[in-house]
Amino acid sequence: MKNIAHKTRTPGSAGAGRIGPLAQARHLLLDLDGTLVRQNEAIDGAAELLARFEGRFAIVSNNSTHTAQGLSLRLRRLGLRVPPSRIVLAGELAANLLARQHPTARVMVVGSTALQRHARALGLRLVAAEAEFVLLALDMRFSHARLSAVANELLDGARLVATNADTSHPGPHGRVVPETGALLAAVTAASGVQPWRIVGKPEPLLFEEGLRCLGAEPASTVVVGDNPATDAAGAARLGLACVLVGRAPGALAPSVAELLAAREPASAASSPAVSASLSTA
Repeated sequence: MKNIAHKTRTPGSAGAGRIGPLAQARHLLLDLDGTLVRQNEAIDGAAELLARFEGRFAIVSNNSTHTAQGLSLRLRRLGLRVPPSRIVLAGELAANLLARQHPTARVMVVGSTALQRHARALGLRLVAAEAEFVLLALDMRFSHARLSAVANELLDGARLVATNADTSHPGPHGRVVPETGALLAAVTAASGVQPWRIVGKPEPLLFEEGLRCLGAEPASTVVVGDNPATDAAGAARLGLACVLVGRAPGALAPSVAELLAAREPASAASSPAVSASLSTA
């Protein structure tokens, strides 16, 4: 992966000299949880980052509870303005994929009401039994009874599509929020069946869709995230530069606020933290 944290400024990037390793980024692909928000609060610097790259960023998130429309409204309430057209979510993308590739399939959707509504609007046939596919997302109502139903559908031959394999994401006050991957672990343990497909990061589909909606080239796009296993690993698969924030190993700054405060773009090239995030593929 090319290190783009040096050389000259990107034309039209006002104030780019203060953004350190982002100085040469024409476009950004942004993680959500742990990077821009923690549950119901915006992280310091998130609004400023979006303002600096207005029209040149997309959110690519393993979020599987919201739709882009609903998440855009939620983010607006947190002071973050992101149009739905610039939000790519693992849950929506998984449902879209099934609707496009298997439009007449019987699908058990294990997830939020919003995701079920979206899947139904796509024309998918949602069922409680005799499914051809089980779409597993983050389900706040997940229970022993639901685990039993899913496991038995898989043992009867249904194929398992998981929105993502994240076991948790960061919450407020240093706490963690269990994610789809935790449910996936229970499902695979109970059934012995492995996923037929995992849609979210580090798989390339979200990044590819983010690049498409921006009309962006990988060489001039930087991924900003907080998770080495999803954001950095996924970016590396497509040759995208990645900057990590937060507390993970290799993080360049504790938050995007500190990232924006970086004043020396050239120093990023020799920083051990950046070398872990902006590596050479």
